[in-house]
Amino acid sequence: LKKTYGGAVRNRVNTHELYVSQRKGKNVEEKKKIAKKAFELIEEGDFIFLDISTINIELIKLIVEANLNVTVATNMIDVMLGFTASLDTNLIFVGGKLNRGRDGFIGSYTNKQIGEFSFDKAFMGVVGVDIKRNKVYTYTTDDALTKKVIMENSEKCYMLMESTKFAREGNYRYSSIDEFEGIILDEEPSEEVQKHLSDKKVTVL
Repeated sequence: LKKTYGGAVRNRVNTHELYVSQRKGKNVEEKKKIAKKAFELIEEGDFIFLDISTINIELIKLIVEANLNVTVATNMIDVMLGFTASLDTNLIFVGGKLNRGRDGFIGSYTNKQIGEFSFDKAFMGVVGVDIKRNKVYTYTTDDALTKKVIMENSEKCYMLMESTKFAREGNYRYSSIDEFEGIILDEEPSEEVQKHLSDKKVTVL
């Protein structure tokens, strides 16, 4: 906490967990809850994009298990590896320049490919969210620019994040909160957070 006039507020922090490998295995139960709620939003025939996010690793497990008749596009290696043979689910893997730390492909060539598509829904990874400044963060500029292209080519975009990320910082803003259709959380947020999100007309799931 930091002391303020009339009380105290929680300090915002940047954990600098730039690598997907640093985040795998953390908060697994929370991620499964978020993935389950995201799964409920997917409809037969949807064309969806799964962004680089450890929550999307859990989401693709649910999609594959249900053998959903949807098309999944992704730039994340772990999402691609979640596919097995003889599925009704279709996979489009977007390549380009490999970013080993991000466990996927980002950058100008990746963005060019993504820009040719039109997605029904996109499920986006988040490093941190600042509700007062209306900022959604990631760590690197290349990843931010790829995320922007995904969002620009999606009818509806959803943030996937643990509620603790309301107190987290990133290094680069890739979106405003009100550019999202909804935010999918592991638990109900505080009244203050809910008010800010309601003001921005963002659905809380």
